[in-house]
Amino acid sequence: MEISRSGYYAWIKRPESSRKIQNRELVKEIRKAYKISRGTYGSPRITRVLNKKGFVCGQNRAARLMRDNGITGKTKRKYKAATNSKHNYPVAENLINQNFNIDRPNQIGAVDITYIPTDEGWLYLAAIEDLFQQRIVGWAMNSTMTRQLTLDALRHPEVSTTGRADSSL
Repeated sequence: MEISRSGYYAWIKRPESSRKIQNRELVKEIRKAYKISRGTYGSPRITRVLNKKGFVCGQNRAARLMRDNGITGKTKRKYKAATNSKHNYPVAENLINQNFNIDRPNQIGAVDITYIPTDEGWLYLAAIEDLFQQRIVGWAMNSTMTRQLTLDALRHPEVSTTGRADSSL
């Protein structure tokens, strides 16, 4: 390590710096504030709590101490309304009635739409599953969730492992 023996022993006997002692106290207070907030506070709010308690601490210092001690605030997930149930559109009758005993393929299909977060916003994926075969037979993706997305899934058949497209649903 290219240090002298006397320098090493001087370092071991050296008293802890006041900054290190302050940081240890700050970490204790950060943990208290973090626990009280049920793990939701990040460095900006933690800094405000510390300053109100009389501790001198900037946001960058609080962020560094939190990062070094593995303390991270929870972020709220953005709420995305999936369905607009207040509409005047006709509602299709439930023909399946929870009867999933199907005796041949391409008789009954189920459609689901999932949301995929991307850097450019939400991506919507609609998939159609043949309930007899229990496999995806059509899918479509779009940046908007419209009924056209589901119609496109009907028109975009999934290619099977045999190389043939199955679009008979």
